[in-house]
Amino acid sequence: MKYETISIRDARYLALHNQLLLDTHLHSTKKDLLKIIEQLSYVQIDTISVVERAHKHVLWTRFPAFKNEMLDELIDKDKKVFEFWDHAAAFMPMKHFRFSLRRKELYWNKYKAWGTKNKKLLQYILDRIKNEGPLQSRDFENPSKRGLWWDWKPAKHALEYLFHSGKLAARARKSFQKVYDLPERALPKNVETTVPTETEHSEHLIMKEITSNGFASEKEITYLRNHNAKATKSALNNLIEDKKIIPLKINGIEKEIYCTTKKTLKQLDNRKDDKHIHILSPFDNLVIQRKRLNTLFSFDYVIECYVPAPKRKYGYFCLPILYSDKFIGRVDAKADRTTKVLKVINIFWENGAKLNGEAEKLFEIELRKLAIFAGCKEVIYL
Repeated sequence: MKYETISIRDARYLALHNQLLLDTHLHSTKKDLLKIIEQLSYVQIDTISVVERAHKHVLWTRFPAFKNEMLDELIDKDKKVFEFWDHAAAFMPMKHFRFSLRRKELYWNKYKAWGTKNKKLLQYILDRIKNEGPLQSRDFENPSKRGLWWDWKPAKHALEYLFHSGKLAARARKSFQKVYDLPERALPKNVETTVPTETEHSEHLIMKEITSNGFASEKEITYLRNHNAKATKSALNNLIEDKKIIPLKINGIEKEIYCTTKKTLKQLDNRKDDKHIHILSPFDNLVIQRKRLNTLFSFDYVIECYVPAPKRKYGYFCLPILYSDKFIGRVDAKADRTTKVLKVINIFWENGAKLNGEAEKLFEIELRKLAIFAGCKEVIYL
């Protein structure tokens, strides 16, 4: 098999280019925001808001003009974005909706016994939403007013069961809680609802991962994603044979074989190296696959909010610092929205080397921008 070969520096450029971490100042409209979500293929949703919620931070990094209203409109009004599950809870472009149907079908079948056992409960929820319109879990919290056998905890499980199996859709989020509605009301009329074959699904996983990241290994393509291993392997071979993708080796990275496209490799012809600093979310698409991050950027990163306090090395919520094509450190920060202060608890520079000159100025500017984005007026170093 013939391989294309590129340097580790070129690989980093392709990763950053396809992750839209270059020329972020070019984006300013809602249409640009949609293009960003389509390029990334997903934006992770997480409950932690120590600095700012994950999806907002990820989008703001690439789209400094980001406003919550823009995303809300893309979901509820324009119906160009939907919420479901990628490798985790995520917002995704509506053009990928069809490929969420396999997971929904598998989920419904896997938990069919639970569904049968709670048939009346599920029907009650569906009837209420059908008759009353979109509802949140809190709308089922007070059974005493209705005098029914209703209980909130099973209702919450039932709502999520209906959501994950595709019988309900997330119409929006209010106070970060899902607003559930019937799919026929939440989705655009022209959305494709044919369940993809295993081959189609595998090809989709492969192409979206390559498009979003510049190149990808088989393990990265299927990372925490529902897939058929045999179908994925077959789809990779077929796409290579049809010359839709190209096997790729990166100098200095042993054993790992990646795949990319000719179009992606051509990005290297117009390469521009500019100096920029990004303070990334721990859930950013660029850093979420820790092994890939370490392999490409030699950055060993762990988010320690899930680590017991005595075992933490860096802090509860350390944000990776990217300078040009290198990760140079991590900053442990917290937004105090009561006092409107972004508190910098600690900064850890890679190899103990502090910033100076231009890089130091860029970092200070970016830190102030992050503070404003997080609803703060000033930055304080503790």
